[in-house]
Amino acid sequence: MTATTTTTEPARRNVAPDPWWLLVDPFLILSALAIASMGSVLVYSATRGVVGDFTEPNSDFLERQVLFIVMGVVVGATAAFVSPKLMRKLYPLAFAAMIGALWLVLQVGVEVNGTKGWFSFGTFRMQPSEPGKLVVIIGLALLLSPRKGEVGLTRVLLGLALAAAPIALLLLQPDLGTTLVYLVIALITVIVSGIKARWIALLAIVALAGTVGVYRSDALAEYQEARLRVYLFESDVADEAASYAFNVEQAQIAIGNGGLRGQGLFQGTQTRSDLVPQQQTDFIFTVAGEELGLRGASLLLGLFAVLLFRVWRTAQLAPTQFQRMMCTGIFAMLLFQTFQSVGMTMGMMPVTGIPLPLVSYGGSSMLTTMASLGLVAGVYRRRLDIEGMLSAQQ
Repeated sequence: MTATTTTTEPARRNVAPDPWWLLVDPFLILSALAIASMGSVLVYSATRGVVGDFTEPNSDFLERQVLFIVMGVVVGATAAFVSPKLMRKLYPLAFAAMIGALWLVLQVGVEVNGTKGWFSFGTFRMQPSEPGKLVVIIGLALLLSPRKGEVGLTRVLLGLALAAAPIALLLLQPDLGTTLVYLVIALITVIVSGIKARWIALLAIVALAGTVGVYRSDALAEYQEARLRVYLFESDVADEAASYAFNVEQAQIAIGNGGLRGQGLFQGTQTRSDLVPQQQTDFIFTVAGEELGLRGASLLLGLFAVLLFRVWRTAQLAPTQFQRMMCTGIFAMLLFQTFQSVGMTMGMMPVTGIPLPLVSYGGSSMLTTMASLGLVAGVYRRRLDIEGMLSAQQ
């Protein structure tokens, strides 16, 4: 009798997909939506006009801002599913498109407040330097995430050159505020990439020398020099800078009027009198300070703190160095813009025309911010995807 043996294949392990609630960061999403919702109310207050017995409030800006938010949510949700592999593949095209758009806007763009940085499409405008921030962030993350070894001097120099190309075009517009955002993104991303301390010190010296050189050169427009003089020499400004000192003074008065509880929504005296310039964009935080008071302004800043913490936390949980660096660049962008935008309304920072993310009126800024948060949400979703992590490193 012959014995027979049977062989069986090892059983395949069926790995159940992760529950959806583990793939979504509710604090990131809810804080972003809360800030955007609060911002739309502030935009409406700044633009509704003085409403009397026979006049209706102007809701045009509010309707457009809500449209920008809805479009931003769609863009952000789409960005969350863009794989690192696809970003790497499409990056040369994205970089070329960014440089081309920044050059073209100098030729056919429209000038707003002394800066020629917008394309005009009827009643809508598009600022190519806003999505350019994300292009620079992704490019720096790609360059500063070598598959083997540490970040070398060659990669650092390439990264700085990558950021220098759009910065040179921004200085021609000239757009000092956006230029500073690009610089901060580049410097922070390079610093956290793991380079040696002596290179960090050298970068700091170069950045300081470059800042002084730009201020002393003819690269800045007259109104930008006036803004800096108001900030640096507030007690002794020339006549041509007096108007900018007045603008800052009105912004500080508006915030001071709010006190602890605020004057009430839609009841701000400075806001209703239209005394604060560009209040729906650059000086939007003054509406929160005047009408919602310290409590309302603190609530808004608290929501930003939650949002920034979740971006930073996602960077720590990122499965690859590229995704970690990308989240770091986005964190640097949002942190600096928030600090600068709020600080300049209080006189703590010079006026540079930087929008407050998710709050200031504008489609380009809203879509770019939502897209960046979508990329962060995608990193959070992939933090448990081991197979995706391995394919991203190939």
